[in-house]
Parts: sequence; structure tokens; C-alpha cells
Amino acid sequence: MVSFKKNKSRVLVGAAVSAVSLSLTGMGATQSSAQSTASQALPPVSIDAPQQRARQARTTTTVRSTAQRSARVAPRPPSERPVSASVTATTMGTTHTIGTPAPSYAGGQLAQGGTLGLLGNRSVMNVPFSTTNYTSQLIQDQQGRTAADTLINNSSVRASTGQNGFDDALQIRGFPVPASDIGLNGIYGLVSSNRVPSYFIERIELLLGPGALINGIAPGGSVGGGVNIVTKRAGEIPFTRVTPFFMSAGSYGLHLENSGRYGENKEWGIRFNGVGRNGEASINDGNGRTGLGALGVDYRGERFRWTLDAISQNDDTRNFRPQMGIQTTVPFIPAVPDARSNWYPGTMLKQRDNTIATAAEYDIAQSLTAYAGIGYREGENYQTFPDSRVTGYPGGMDQFGNFRLINAYYDSYSKTTSGNADIRSRFQIGPVNHAVNLAFTGYYQENGNAYVANTPAQSVPSNIYNPSPLPVVTGARLPPQKANEITFRSMAIADTMSFLNESILFTVGARHQRVEQDAFSTTTGLQTSSYGAEAVTPLAGIVVKPLQNVSLYANYAEGLSQGIIVPVNFANRGEILAPFKSKQQEAGIKVDWGTITTTAAVFQIARPLLITTPANFRVYDGEQRNRGLELNAYGLLLPGLRGMVSATFLRPEITKSSTLAEIGKDAAGVPDKTLSASLDWDTPWVSGLSLNGRVIYTSGSYLTNLNNPWQKFSDWTRVDIGARYATAFNGRPVTIRANIENVFDNRYWLTTGSFVTVASPRTYIISAAFDL
Repeated sequence: MVSFKKNKSRVLVGAAVSAVSLSLTGMGATQSSAQSTASQALPPVSIDAPQQRARQARTTTTVRSTAQRSARVAPRPPSERPVSASVTATTMGTTHTIGTPAPSYAGGQLAQGGTLGLLGNRSVMNVPFSTTNYTSQLIQDQQGRTAADTLINNSSVRASTGQNGFDDALQIRGFPVPASDIGLNGIYGLVSSNRVPSYFIERIELLLGPGALINGIAPGGSVGGGVNIVTKRAGEIPFTRVTPFFMSAGSYGLHLENSGRYGENKEWGIRFNGVGRNGEASINDGNGRTGLGALGVDYRGERFRWTLDAISQNDDTRNFRPQMGIQTTVPFIPAVPDARSNWYPGTMLKQRDNTIATAAEYDIAQSLTAYAGIGYREGENYQTFPDSRVTGYPGGMDQFGNFRLINAYYDSYSKTTSGNADIRSRFQIGPVNHAVNLAFTGYYQENGNAYVANTPAQSVPSNIYNPSPLPVVTGARLPPQKANEITFRSMAIADTMSFLNESILFTVGARHQRVEQDAFSTTTGLQTSSYGAEAVTPLAGIVVKPLQNVSLYANYAEGLSQGIIVPVNFANRGEILAPFKSKQQEAGIKVDWGTITTTAAVFQIARPLLITTPANFRVYDGEQRNRGLELNAYGLLLPGLRGMVSATFLRPEITKSSTLAEIGKDAAGVPDKTLSASLDWDTPWVSGLSLNGRVIYTSGSYLTNLNNPWQKFSDWTRVDIGARYATAFNGRPVTIRANIENVFDNRYWLTTGSFVTVASPRTYIISAAFDL
């Protein structure tokens, strides 16, 4: 495998977000086929043929003159432009996964479909799940810096950490989803375990609910949902784009992108993204330096297709955004401090990630494709590790922000080899059409660490409103040593059967998974514990289409999660907890009104509860059951007016617990109401000028499972606004973007129940994209 560990070169960064509320109604839109693309200049493709009827362009949604449209479209990514006949128009609805992804839906912010692992590329109207596929156009127009900045457009997704923190941890349908559980082109373990920069992303594919059958077991044990990153590929129109950017508090950078296709039929494609950033982050006296290089190469032949991705990501942060627990006995939640304050002044964090991945597929016959992909990643973290959990003292802050501070070094590494192989086929037996997929996945990861901490006697008192300087770590810094090895293997099969002219689609499948974990002493190198288990996770789903633009669906799915290896700061450190299953039932409806799609879903997910006992043991005890209602709408409201809105109503109930007082209460750190809404409007009075806005609302949640009313976090609302101007300079497209995140500079806690941090302050982002 190839490592880019020696490559320290940096190539300069940028980005941010946009915003405001939205009220969608589909009544004015005429019924049409599921996934119309009225306002987009899309290639003439057949989507999920023969399941869906052909689409027809709507002249009523085209209001711009040719000159206006040229100015508007030119700065967009080449992937959003029409492709030539020499390249597969779209992979959706075929046995292919390598090629041009599904076309954009009306408005261009979301796609008509996406990749669903074992099931292949499907239209959102033809799958029995809740899925959302965000496009690079939306990422650019909202100036998302990382994948998390875009994912929060869905109300069922919330980030539990702020900008410039250690990582981008998520919460999906009320369950934690670590950054390590994000896939890269359908394979786990190949993106940074801290965060995924947006600059090399073509699509962000979100699946709500357990995905054990779809993608295999997630490394971090996620059950609330899954995220897959589709990397950028060269489009038909070559370009070179330079985007300098500036972020408030003095952070500046440069994004360089180049794309082109070569060969007699443009079968070879090369796309490069380089980013470099330097300057003060969102914390007082903070500084963040980023270097990113991402190269995507692909070959698209008549029957053979191949891709290669090489990604090198380097981040150096001085004074990163802090996190801390709150003592469970506090009589009230501490007041939120200044969002730019640092409770641990003097922290240092270095993160290195290098990935190389390749995939190939071959059409054995017209509807029979063989696929294989494999990748290798090395990641390293070097950091000071201040902690408020000091032996002999209450852990975390009290109601006045007081805590005991100890300092340490905590350095770590991970080496991951991950891959999959499958056969995808489509055939007909009698009146029934079948889409049968058979897949194998393999995952191996070695993790190591070195933890060197001061003694409790060397700890000092501190306060989040008036923090003490970090004590100097007196122990010698040690190189990380192997701590554990994790191996996943699985075999899976799924069959989607369609009946009655594709008006009923029934999917059944199962995945047999083997989980192996070995733990080692980082001092002696000897194996300290080992665990092996296997299980079968089934899935059944149905889609019924009473009309071609209406899909009723239901599913039963199970998730499998590896039991964690207990971290160093617990009494049972190093213990391997057994793998566990989670179960989901879901039903919903999707309606494509022509240029607006609306969806509604009810669901229930149950999984074992991970708790910390009074004796500081980390164990699984009881059950958390999340029941919810999700409402979504997105698309083109009017000519030039795009929007998205989603709302989630959740009941995160503790249904089983050894602590009887917790039964029937809400799970700690899980809000019961969330809303995300945004608008993007092309102004009629200035050609090329667009305004956008976004509102994100999250209700309060409890500090503990006991749900004491005096221990509840306040709800919060964040408003983002932005503008962009697309024009031309010397005949070359130029797009200027300006966004303000958290316009009113609201202060609020972000929490998962066990740790809290302060959300990012008001942030200004300005960029200018020049096509050369």
C-alpha cells in the first residue's frame, strides 16, 4: 500500500455556510414523474429504466435569457453540466457504480438518487429508505468547509462539536455517528477520522437508519444513519479554477482546482483539488493551518471502468475548541461562556491523514457487472490532552464553571485496509424483474496510542470563564504503540423484485458478518484480551407506487455494532465489550410534485445503552428506543427560487435500565424537536445576483437520563445568510460569495449528554472563484 506520510506539501483552503426559513407547498406544482429536473440543463437520460417514465422539460420554469443563464451556470462545477454521449450519462438505474452520478433534482441542490452500497445506484423514489443526496452545487453555494456543514441541512442530523474542534461528531436520529463512520465511495475507514473537507466532494449521500446490510458494519458502531462521500471526477468541460477565500478572525487561504478529460473519446479523466489555509481560527489566540491535496483519476471505457483517489490531509491547530463534561449533581446548567473562549489555553493538535484507494468494474454482460474496490489509509494525531476527570476530584465542571485540570499527551495512529467486491445483475423471470447483488466486504484496522499524564497532585483548579494555563506535562513523550486490532468480514446478498410494471418493488437481503477484536498492552506489547463473534443482519423493504410520482414504503432493518474497547480514562480500560444489534422499523411516503418533492416518515430504532457506572466502568446497560416523525420538502418553488425544509419530532426513550428511575425518561443529550430550512433566490433585478439564508433550530435536551428539569440545556436557533454574484471577467466566469454564519452571534451549548462545547461564534466567509 502507498502512504503519503513523507509528503508535507500544502496547497491552500477556504469555505463556510449560508441560510433562512422556508415554507414549501406542492399544490401549485403539477404531478409528474418522480424526480423531474425542470430547471436544470440536464443530459437526456433514462432514470431507473424501465421503472420510471421519461421526463419532459418544463418551459414554464425557464425564465432567464441565454446571457443570464450563461452567467449563472458557468461557475458551477463541471459535474452539474451536460455530459457527452461518449461517457455514461448516469449510473443510476444500471448495474454500474463508476461513472457520472445521478442527475440533480429541480433546483440543483439535491440529486435524484445515489449509491446504496449493496443495492447499487437507485432513485430515491425506488428505495424503501429515507435517503438524501446533496450536490457539490449546494456545498459551494453554502460555502461548506466540511461534510458536517452540509449534513445539518437535514433536521435529523446535528453536529455535536463546533468548528476547529478535535473532530466532526454527528448525531443522526438521536444516536451518535463519529467521523470515522463516514464512507468513501462506499468503503469504510478511508477518510479522516476527524473531519472530511468539502473540497473534493461531489456528493454527500445520507442514509437514515441502520445500514449494516447496505454497507456492512460501521467501524464506530453507528446505527442512526450512514454517510457516504462521492469524490469529484473530471467532467466533460475542462477548467482550471482558483478560489482565494477569507474567514473572519484572520483566516485566509486558496483553493486550486483543475479538471480535464483526455483520449480519443475522453475516456481518461483527471481532477485535482489543492487547498491551503492559515490564520486565526474561531478561538482566541488560536491558529489553524491546513494543507490538502486530492487527486482523482478515472477511466471510462465501453465495458471497463476504473478509478483512483489519492488524498493527503494535514492540519495543525493551536488552541482548538474545547470540550468538557458537566458534573451530574449540578443544581443548574452553567451559563454559556464566550464562544471564542478557550478553557484550556495552550493546547496543540496535529492531525495527518493519507489515503489511496482504487476501484474497477467490468460489464460481463449488458446487465451483469463485476466490481472490486480497495483502499489504504494512515492517520496520526499528536495532541496535548487536558482533562477535567482527575482521580480524587469530581469529574467535569460544576454549575459555576469550576473544574480540576490535569494535562497529558495523548498521541495515536491508525492503519486501515478496507475493500469490497460484488456482482450486480438484473434479469427477468416470468412477470418478475430481479436486481440481485452479491457482495463481500473486508476491513482491517490497527490502532495505537501513547498516553502520558501528570499525577493528580500536579492538577490545578480552573474555571471556564477564567481558565488557568495548562500545566506542563512532566513525563517524557512516548511514541504510540499498538493497542488493538479490528477485523470485519462479511458476505451479503440482496434481491429487489419488481412487479406490475414496476409499481411494486420488494427488497429482501441478509448479511453474515464476523467481528474480531484483539487488545494489546501499549507497555509490554502483549495481547491482553480477544473477542470474536458473528451474526446475520436481515433487511426487508417494500415500495408501492399507486401513482408514478407517489411512493409508499416500509422497511425492517437490523444494525450490527462492534463492542467498544473501553478508553483509558475508565476503570475497565482496555476491556472489549461484546458486539450488539439494533433494530429499526420505518414507514413513509414520498411524493414528487414535479419540481418539489415532499416526504414523510415514521420510524423506531432500538439499541443497547452505553453508560458509565458510579464506579467509572463503561458498560452496556438497558435499551434506548428512539421513535420519530420526519417531514421533508425540497426543490424548485418558483423559477429562480430553490429551497429545503425538514423537521424531526423525536421521542428518545430509555425503555430498559438497571436504574429504575431512568425508565420512561428521555435519553441524555438528545433533542426532541429539530428544524432545518433554507432558501436560495436568484434576484430578478440584477443578473447573476443570488441571495440565500438558512435557519437551524434545536430544542433543549437533558444532562442525564434522570431528566431533572433544572438540568436541561436551552434550545437554540442559528441563522445564516449569504449572497453570491456570478459574472464574467475578460470572458471568464467569476463567482463571488459572501456568507455570515450565526448572524446574531448566539451562544449555546452543543452536547451529546456526556460532553459539552460552545457552538462557533458569528463567522464571516468571503471567496471569489476565478475560472482561468
